[in-house]
Amino acid sequence: MNTTPPSQVIAFAGAHRIASGQLALVALKAKELLDRNDAATVLIFDDITSVQVEIDFRGSAEQVLQRLSLNETHAAQTAKAASSDEAPRGPGRPKLGVIGREVTLLPRHWDWLNQQPGGASVALRKLVEDARRHGEERDQIRLAQEYAYRFMSAMAGDLVNFEEATRAFFAGDQARFAELSEPWQIDIRDHARKLAARAFATEA
Repeated sequence: MNTTPPSQVIAFAGAHRIASGQLALVALKAKELLDRNDAATVLIFDDITSVQVEIDFRGSAEQVLQRLSLNETHAAQTAKAASSDEAPRGPGRPKLGVIGREVTLLPRHWDWLNQQPGGASVALRKLVEDARRHGEERDQIRLAQEYAYRFMSAMAGDLVNFEEATRAFFAGDQARFAELSEPWQIDIRDHARKLAARAFATEA
């Protein structure tokens, strides 16, 4: 269960998209459908991460919204408490945000660092920032792929060409993915392509 309610979601009843947008509005649409047909299967996904959002649809529409509001309040309070529990700063230059820590290197490493413009500290910071930037780029690609695949495996896992389409997706072949996903039901196909496009764009 997703403990932090997302701001934007998309809901499906079977293969058909029934609503997208703010969680409360989508929940009301889903509630209306379930009140008309209690045998319907409704799945709601976070519009970014594709994590399934569980909603308790028991009772009236007002009760459903009240429970959602309580969940949002609890999540906000939890996040606030976590942000206030910061560890105390150690020695260093607090005003600059610089913290002193011990670094153990071989002599040849220190020799190289000391020869760099600005000395060892400046060189180390540049190396860390470069590694962090490249790592963030890889993480963005990985997360975009994970989010898209999460939705596809939930909604398109039994559809024609699923295995071939996902192979094309992870290979970065957008044209092939579009071709293989063409037979899928329109709403599933379009949302899968929307999520996949984020991964393709990030990789590019």
